[in-house]
Amino acid sequence: MSFPLTTHSLSTNATAKMLSSSLMFSSRNTKAPPSSSSSYNLRSTFKYSMVLIVTLPIGTPPQAQQMILDTGSQLSWIQCHNKKAVKPPPPPPTPSFDPSLSSTFSVLPCTHPLCKPQIPDFTLPTSCDQNRLCHYSYFYADGSYAEGNLVREKLTFAPTHSTPPLILGCATYSSDARGILGINRGRLSFSSQAKINKFSYCVPPRQDQPGRAPTGSFYLGNNPHSTGFKYIPMLTFLQSQRMPNLDPLAYTVAMNGIRIGGKRLNISPAVFRPDAGGSGQTMVDSGSEFTYLVSEAYDKVREEVVRIVGRRMKKEYVYGGVADMCFDGRDAGVEIGRLIGEMVFEFEKGVEIVVPKERVLADVGGGVHCIGIGSSDKLGAASNIIGNFHQQNLWVEFDLTNRRVGFGGADCSRLG
Repeated sequence: MSFPLTTHSLSTNATAKMLSSSLMFSSRNTKAPPSSSSSYNLRSTFKYSMVLIVTLPIGTPPQAQQMILDTGSQLSWIQCHNKKAVKPPPPPPTPSFDPSLSSTFSVLPCTHPLCKPQIPDFTLPTSCDQNRLCHYSYFYADGSYAEGNLVREKLTFAPTHSTPPLILGCATYSSDARGILGINRGRLSFSSQAKINKFSYCVPPRQDQPGRAPTGSFYLGNNPHSTGFKYIPMLTFLQSQRMPNLDPLAYTVAMNGIRIGGKRLNISPAVFRPDAGGSGQTMVDSGSEFTYLVSEAYDKVREEVVRIVGRRMKKEYVYGGVADMCFDGRDAGVEIGRLIGEMVFEFEKGVEIVVPKERVLADVGGGVHCIGIGSSDKLGAASNIIGNFHQQNLWVEFDLTNRRVGFGGADCSRLG
């Protein structure tokens, strides 16, 4: 899932400088990675506002493309705009990819195996368009969408470092100005196609000043900071385990409980695990801003917040249609946070995500601050989702080979 945010425009002339400054290879890598396994050791950066925006080199020669790093979705897609077309559509507000300038670009015809109505990898069935090309439509939980044609293209990090041709979406219509780097566990995700066995990111603290986006760090491959990480197993599911409310491709973990101000809430661990219908799974999602909880957990959190600061709560106000624990006042984030205290998400093996009192509330504009937790029911989801708001100042590593997720505290603003 992804959430729109203010556009960060990039000039075409800045492309080469931007790619060279944001993409750095480990000195141990001197040869191109083999196609059979990942040997990428790449450090990049991203801009953080409500989502993580990476800039990646697509095509040959590379064109810098802004993409939202999304561990909650599968298909990666870029904004496409063929400037040589007879009647090109209006270009998006950020630099778009021009297929006519890339020697490695190709389209998927209708005869490709992915262009079949029964393929389960898309939210709507793929179809054959008037040009006999494979057309896709992709919808997200927040209502955003993208549609266009399926294509093949590579990422060229350096003359001797590139991915094999990847299947991507080449979007001609979308509700967001950027593309998506889909990096869940699906077979079409960036990590699966590029054979990346490990990746990690560190989300810096948000800045409330408009127009400013702090810089975070993103690794493909080994992370030199991982020696202090604490790991929990990923919960994996067989394709045969068809449950209506389960996302088998998400990074699902076993959460055990929640503490607020040192008090452990009376929530059964079963609330954070999928039931017979798949409801209740807990996933780590970089593309979701807030954290979302199913009603059995959300109601307990709200009950405790009301007990502590209920009189200060903004009446009959729901931010974004999903979050109703909000407060008026430009200093409410500090004052209310101090009263509530730190918030802790408990996982297996004693692993915890500790949210300091200074970051319990999010500034949502207009002098309003909200607890960074929304209702899954109001979102229309049946899952618990750990969003990026609660991943600030935290290394989060997805180790696909060993099927585990690692966490490590850090000052992420100093790493970028």
